[in-house]
Amino acid sequence: MKSLSVLALVLLVAMPLVAADAPAMNAGQEKLVNELERTRDKFLKSVEGLSEAQWNFKAAPEKWSIAQCAEHIAAAESLIRGAVEGALTKPLPTDQDAGAMVKDELIQTMVVDRSKKFSAPEPLVPSDRFGSPAAAVEAFSKERVATLKLAQSDADFRAHAAQHPGFGMIDTYGWMLFLSGHTERHTLQIEEVKANPDFPK
Repeated sequence: MKSLSVLALVLLVAMPLVAADAPAMNAGQEKLVNELERTRDKFLKSVEGLSEAQWNFKAAPEKWSIAQCAEHIAAAESLIRGAVEGALTKPLPTDQDAGAMVKDELIQTMVVDRSKKFSAPEPLVPSDRFGSPAAAVEAFSKERVATLKLAQSDADFRAHAAQHPGFGMIDTYGWMLFLSGHTERHTLQIEEVKANPDFPK
């Protein structure tokens, strides 16, 4: 399998998102975009240059390989962003306290806490849906471009919310932070696989 050198390509693809005529971003948007770019780059760096044996190594039969982690990350991107896009079409109920749905710090802390394990929902269980690790990484890269475009849009992420299975009702800004943190969580899982003493050299 050819090694992947996708980071530079992804950065080139993303360049139109920062065109001179793009709307000015507020501080919250800038933070969100920075997080999305940081976790994108961290993931792409973690999988760059891997051999086929390294992609498919499993520390134990029940553990995920790096290929499976990458597939999960890519599949989750559009699913979570779709939840955000759906919530953005619905106003907050009048009886909802907008302030109570701001859980940024909790989300950013808990999502990357690898000491707590969760089972992936059925639609995100790895099934080789992309056909190859390279295709999964390419799919993720394209989806992250769309996510960044949404983050840079004029959407009011604090004015919309949706129920999260772990955090309860959170605003769509929190959902976007969750999306970014989900990428980082499974990038940390990739690094755990690579740190295994039996990981192929």
